[in-house]
Amino acid sequence: MVYCFPIILFPITTFLILTILIFVFLILLKRKDEKAKPETRATKARDVFSIWNYDGKIAFEEMIEATEDFDIKYCIGNGSHGSVYRAQLPNGRVIALKKLHSLEAEKTTILNNFQNEAHILSKLRHQNIIKLYGFCLHKKGMFLIYKYMKRGSLFSVLRNNDEAIELDWSKRVNIVKNIAHALSYLHHDCTPSIVHHDLPSNNILLNSKLEAFVADFGLARLLHPDSSNRTILAGTYGYIAPELAYTMVVTETCDVYSFGVVALEVLMGRHPGELLSSLSSSSNQNMMLIDLLDPRLPCVADTMVVQDIALISRIAFACCSKPKSQPTMHCVSHEFLGRRTPLAKPFHEISILEMRNQYIFAVDKSKG
Repeated sequence: MVYCFPIILFPITTFLILTILIFVFLILLKRKDEKAKPETRATKARDVFSIWNYDGKIAFEEMIEATEDFDIKYCIGNGSHGSVYRAQLPNGRVIALKKLHSLEAEKTTILNNFQNEAHILSKLRHQNIIKLYGFCLHKKGMFLIYKYMKRGSLFSVLRNNDEAIELDWSKRVNIVKNIAHALSYLHHDCTPSIVHHDLPSNNILLNSKLEAFVADFGLARLLHPDSSNRTILAGTYGYIAPELAYTMVVTETCDVYSFGVVALEVLMGRHPGELLSSLSSSSNQNMMLIDLLDPRLPCVADTMVVQDIALISRIAFACCSKPKSQPTMHCVSHEFLGRRTPLAKPFHEISILEMRNQYIFAVDKSKG
């Protein structure tokens, strides 16, 4: 019996050791899986903002969770083709999500605009153009994911008295410059050139610092040299260049005109439609520039800002003139970067007629 005990003990010991090893292995495997789960979620979160390596199902599920299935309480704006939602992701990032209405998503034109905007914005890199994080083409819905702009559109800010007052003259000058630099980039630094084609104040978004960003590129066009660049009449009423109605050809001058309208809107605090239609009337030729400025703001005191306002008004009137008299956005951007010119007379003595003639003469002279 003494010699049989080790023989019996050996297989039992081996069995126990194997059992313990298997148990330890299973514990280690479980811990490894638990560590991998957060990495998988993080990877999925990154995929939401990936444009080319994109998983629509992951993005759609992320957005459903962040907006509680697009609950109206997250909606911050509505348009004719879709709604914009504010959403906060698990990592704390706040984004804006533009979702097309389900019925609209079935229309070929709307689908083309969606794909056009995603394609163009994915290539743009400018500090004053809205940043596109990603997009989703999913059978349950289509949406674009943007950087969130806390203050909303320039249009809405100008029409709210409290917010309009907060938008003082220095901030308004800066907004006009932001837009000019963005358009100069689109027209002169992109190959081929890009025309936004729909630039109302509603498509200018403001961040928490009230800096301007050009948004909504659904109607944007790439200007190919070997193309006629003909189009249907599209855009926002009141901002469309008059010549587009009869030429039906998209050129950079379409944006130049819209920029002029928006620049005047920033100075006046309202759309300048009545002013533009009355400029041909002799009774309005001697209207003073100071009388056009937004009455909700105090009179301009800073000399530098006064010079900037005079420059903006001169450029805006030139941009709203006939195409041959318009400056390019490159010239406009360059002027804003240059040294300010002292005014030849006190600001309150400057008429609109003087502003128009002064800049048109300068443009014509530069063209030789």
